[in-house]
Amino acid sequence: MKFGTTPAGEVVERHVITDGRLRAAILTYGATLQSLDLGGPNLVLGLDTLDDYLRRSRYFGAVVGRYGNRIAYGRFTLDGATYQLPVNDGKHSLHGGTRGFDKRVWQAEASGSSVRLAYVSPDGEEGYPGTLSTEVVYTVEDGGLRIDYRARTDAPTVVNLTNHAYFDLSGRRDIRGHVLTMAAGHYLPVDDGKIPTGELAPVEGTAYDFTSPHAIGDRLDGCYDHCFVLDGGIRVEEPVSGLAMDVTTTEPGVQFYTGHMLDGVATPFGRFAGFCLETQHFPDSPNQPAFPSTVLRPGEELVSTTTYRFSEGLR
Repeated sequence: MKFGTTPAGEVVERHVITDGRLRAAILTYGATLQSLDLGGPNLVLGLDTLDDYLRRSRYFGAVVGRYGNRIAYGRFTLDGATYQLPVNDGKHSLHGGTRGFDKRVWQAEASGSSVRLAYVSPDGEEGYPGTLSTEVVYTVEDGGLRIDYRARTDAPTVVNLTNHAYFDLSGRRDIRGHVLTMAAGHYLPVDDGKIPTGELAPVEGTAYDFTSPHAIGDRLDGCYDHCFVLDGGIRVEEPVSGLAMDVTTTEPGVQFYTGHMLDGVATPFGRFAGFCLETQHFPDSPNQPAFPSTVLRPGEELVSTTTYRFSEGLR
């Protein structure tokens, strides 16, 4: 189904997939998860028109890349060569640069309960080396949404792919009452530019300890935008709706962001309207040799999977 046309004349499609219980709508613009529902309110923050996505989106539901999250000063060195990326977040590069994967039109093929999207990022796009061929597959099954990522390159490069969905399991557009449990014994402290210091700090005794359940709004005024080092899965429960979401991933970390910087004038959603659990490698890994590597070389393949599974009846 046609969703709209970009100013450059590219047709954007909307594909709907379902397993009979969970229903998802995917846009080819940004490989975006526009909606996700169990027959009730949209569980993710989605926009109504392509123009909204072009002008008013804060990565709502998009696949971000070539490098999700931040790279310090938009610069990294690989195999002796230094690469300069666009600086679009203060002094740093965020989510792939000025026109990352979230602002590209992907090619799509739907089959049953899955949608496969593909995008080829040419050598030098947004400053990144190598031609990167990327595939993202959304699959709805057994009351859950699985996202599979694959990527190949023809020259050494760095890659960090994730989905930037904002979740709201209540439909009230205030997520501070959601209860989060996360198997993460460490988190990454950051400087004023939100660049990791390099330390993996223990969460024990801090406001970052979600190894036991805590409401999102109970501490730090609900304002989180940090990467956590995962030891296992994640569970979010919404006590009023009775809905829960379990997240599993092959990635080593997750960026937990509570939407406290959303602007209800610039976007259709205000502060705390949704929370993000962006499963990924760590921010600024190309400049942090102690972090898990995000380097991809010819002949290798990036393979990553994240699943969001929903259950009802907690009340």
